[in-house]
Amino acid sequence: MFLKILNNFYKYKRKFLSFRNYGIKTNNEEVKLLFFGTDNFSLPTLKILHKNCSGHGDLGVVTSFKNPANCVKEYAQQHNLPLYKWPVSPGDCQPYDIGVVVSFGHLIPTSVIQAFPLGVINVHASLLPRWRGAAPIIHAIMNGDTETGVSIMRIEPKRFDVGGVFAQCCVPIKPYVLMPELHTQLAEEGAKLLMNVIRTYPQSFEKVEMQNEDKVTYAPKITDRLTEANWLRMSSLQLYNRYRALYGYKMLNTKFLGKNVNLVDVRLPSSNATDVISNNFPDYKQPGSFVFSKELKCLLVLCAQRTHIEVHQLRLEGKKTMTAADFNNGFIKKLNGENLTFTCNKSSVFI
Repeated sequence: MFLKILNNFYKYKRKFLSFRNYGIKTNNEEVKLLFFGTDNFSLPTLKILHKNCSGHGDLGVVTSFKNPANCVKEYAQQHNLPLYKWPVSPGDCQPYDIGVVVSFGHLIPTSVIQAFPLGVINVHASLLPRWRGAAPIIHAIMNGDTETGVSIMRIEPKRFDVGGVFAQCCVPIKPYVLMPELHTQLAEEGAKLLMNVIRTYPQSFEKVEMQNEDKVTYAPKITDRLTEANWLRMSSLQLYNRYRALYGYKMLNTKFLGKNVNLVDVRLPSSNATDVISNNFPDYKQPGSFVFSKELKCLLVLCAQRTHIEVHQLRLEGKKTMTAADFNNGFIKKLNGENLTFTCNKSSVFI
């Protein structure tokens, strides 16, 4: 595929140099881009490409029209960019030199890829080959990774995230960062890195590095099973990482007296929790057991490996979000200290 890109480059080079005086400026020429994107992760790249365009028609946009709250579609309409409804035909793509895909969510057909003289490139939110798939940011945080990043790669037919990599940049994952913050940071870094690859074309296209298949890990779509707190199998750190990873997208949940409970605000134990833990969790207590700490104003919950986690806010099925103190006053006191246990959903036991 890369050889084909190089062949196409030389095939079209004379045409570019002879009459192309528009598009986005690269080292030797200017190119026209067709952008594929759908969401807030896509938008920073679209904005930086638009900012660097020299004329109308140099940048087109492909997006889905199914979601009325599509920020990419809205931006294209506001700035009078040529807008194409997905799916597109190869003929729609032929006026453009390069396709740029960012958080698009659709497999690009071979015929569409081949319609671009210089191929199609993608911004992926991980350091490939780690975390191929639809949810790389969530899986990186959930796994406890200390760094992630963005990769600019070429799109190959019929498979996601397998193409050669043109450039990467690393981004540290701070211990307490929540998913939305990292999502925003990676979107901005990806936009800047993509712009650098475009500007340094064709040299940047010649430095492709194939992915090491032995180091591949996968980041599949998030299912409801991953939101279930497994007190029996997961340590406090594992639960906290999952909470951080899902934050702003989904909430961790558990059960209390047969009712679903969303864990809205979860934290690792503070240094002040040591005495409360030692006085309230004898060895016979099982994971999922909890107490309310008046001093800490939170629930302390026993997790796997005799670790503990703090729950500061929660929402019971059919109720509004409440503080741990409200939960204590409304529910715990009525039970006189009995049955103070969160339980796992059946499906989460096997996670």
